[in-house]
Amino acid sequence: MNAFDVRPTLDAPDDDPYLWLEDVEGERALAWAAGQSAKTLKHFGGTQFERDRAALTAIFDNCDNLPLIARRGQYLYNYWRDAGNPRGLWRRTTLAAYMKADPQWELLLDLDALAASDGEDWIWDGASVEPERRERAVLRLSRGGSDAVVHREFDLISLSFVADGFNLPEAKGYVSWLDPDTLLLSSALGNGMATRSGYARTVRVWKRDADPLTTPVIFEAGFQSLKVSGHSDRTGRSERLWFIEQPAFFEKISWIGDRSGPRRQIDLPRDASRQVFGDWLAVRPQKPWTVGGTTHPADALIVISLSSFLAGGRRFETLFQPGERRSLQSFFWNDGKLIISYLVDLVPRFEMFTPGHQEWTRRVLNTLPAEGTVDVWSFDAAVHETNGEVLVCAQDPITPPQLLLFDLNAAPSLSASAILKRSPKNFDASGLVVTRHEAISIDHELIPYTQVGPANGNGDAPIHLSAYGGFGVSLLPYYNSPLGKLWLERGGTCVEANIRGGGEFGTRWHDAGRREGKRLAHDDFAAVAADLVRRGITLPRRIAAEGGSNGGLLIANMLTRYPEHFGALFCTIPLIDMRRYTKLLAGASWIDEYGDPDKAHDWAFLKEISAYHAAAPGQPYPPILIATTKRDDRVHPGHARKMAAKLQALGYPAYFYEASAGGHGYGKDNREQAAFISLGTNFLRSAIGFNDHLPEMAVRVATQEEHLSSINDSFEQETK
Repeated sequence: MNAFDVRPTLDAPDDDPYLWLEDVEGERALAWAAGQSAKTLKHFGGTQFERDRAALTAIFDNCDNLPLIARRGQYLYNYWRDAGNPRGLWRRTTLAAYMKADPQWELLLDLDALAASDGEDWIWDGASVEPERRERAVLRLSRGGSDAVVHREFDLISLSFVADGFNLPEAKGYVSWLDPDTLLLSSALGNGMATRSGYARTVRVWKRDADPLTTPVIFEAGFQSLKVSGHSDRTGRSERLWFIEQPAFFEKISWIGDRSGPRRQIDLPRDASRQVFGDWLAVRPQKPWTVGGTTHPADALIVISLSSFLAGGRRFETLFQPGERRSLQSFFWNDGKLIISYLVDLVPRFEMFTPGHQEWTRRVLNTLPAEGTVDVWSFDAAVHETNGEVLVCAQDPITPPQLLLFDLNAAPSLSASAILKRSPKNFDASGLVVTRHEAISIDHELIPYTQVGPANGNGDAPIHLSAYGGFGVSLLPYYNSPLGKLWLERGGTCVEANIRGGGEFGTRWHDAGRREGKRLAHDDFAAVAADLVRRGITLPRRIAAEGGSNGGLLIANMLTRYPEHFGALFCTIPLIDMRRYTKLLAGASWIDEYGDPDKAHDWAFLKEISAYHAAAPGQPYPPILIATTKRDDRVHPGHARKMAAKLQALGYPAYFYEASAGGHGYGKDNREQAAFISLGTNFLRSAIGFNDHLPEMAVRVATQEEHLSSINDSFEQETK
């Protein structure tokens, strides 16, 4: 009989024998991760994996893929990666050229050439273009995909870096242009400039040729705050600056001011979203808010004149009222008009509101696509330059995305749209149907899910089940090329669940699935798995589940709480150790979502979802692959490392894979991302018997025997 080391446990959560795996660059930890990754590749990196990786790489590198754009002045800017440019090209063109079948692009920066020249593992993280002359930009370059970036000023005329320009060493943070020679700097660079979450706690005015470390601080927050930021607002009659402190993930405090610092705090609820354009203030409270004698419900959208509000006025006008399954998803200003996106029972709807002398004019945007998943945003990157044109991306699980340009200022009766680009069909969708269903969760709440697969099955369908369920993020069905190619095209079925914790039905849906409710969100996911079996679609051993980041926490809890519902689990870039998560990298920033393990009250419910502590021997755990990246400086790779180590020590078929780069993602280029996805998908297919060449029972027996023999031997050496 094997004597298992069960530490850490729920009774002794701080007795952790695997803390050494939190040393990201530690020699011992790196050797362990490399050895584990090699074993995983040996098992699931054969011929089928190589074919899948090649297929996905070809899809990601396809020259006909949709190039997403943002307009700045006369140019449309785009960042593009393909087989010949794996790190990517920053480029620009005109709208007339973009609308052609084969547009001509002006190359601004070749990141592959830059990385080779600098000897750095550069990954593109975006650019901030100076909005007045548009002759300079500050580029954000990440080493290996980490959130911390290097800022470097770039000349858009000579197409070269400015040697003595606005250049910053690696740190988390951003810059905002005030004028061609002045930036607002929100960066964690410098002693005492970072919050405990690792983000900026100060805003500084950085003038050209000045030392950023000694430049004046005009706004700051305490160490315990999450972060601060500042930006210039050019929609008013004169320059005004906004300063934002984020005390917690879902809280913001706003000040209006100038280059000397904040002048006036905006008296709004901390949890309210707000957007300003000119003299108009739009607010979405997250909780009922009584102001000016009126109680506005959570998720309503209300507006008021900013000057009136600053003078003490509190008579808001209501533009949007939420309902049980009618929820506001986004709102933004464009050319002085307010565009809103909302869902009615998960169906997209859009409206535009125009302010008038006496009242607002409402227009239903019924010429926009109204089926599938539809996203709308301003064509112009700078809000003060918007002219009524918006970009629309429409898709569904079997229809590739198409990008459209709409002119909202055109008469509704006229054709105001143009299809700019269509994505290619990346998998054979013939015979596939998309259906919507609802599972009944443990507390009788109805949990929607979307099913994509063959119309008729035999009750033994290979299922790929996924969800996110956190931070108010709405996860709507989209055209998933990798799963389409590697799962649907081969006869499988894909299911996406809208569990609580997301924002599909507004704040109430999110609040029900965070903190104490996070366990309930996980119950929702298990209910969907059970419903697929109840409906006769499949069997538990044929359900493969996948989730990443917050979704990785979900998958880890499926292993320890609901193992009987699944045949295999793929857990990516995960949060798992809920005892120490606040002490690892950006973890403290998520206390709003999960709770604080240092408080006894919070630990009482957090321990219920800390799969790392709950994992115990002798359970019917299905095979699991836990994957992360070494350069993830958001969710610490120690979460994945430690969970895999403990499961292996308990004798379970747990595999581990760690990519060397990619940040909080799956790789630094298309081929690496294709490899990450293909490896996980090949593992899932193998474990549930969805690979023709590898029967299900064979892999289950092989993995169990292998881990009880070889892993026990090798792991004993690592832990001595």
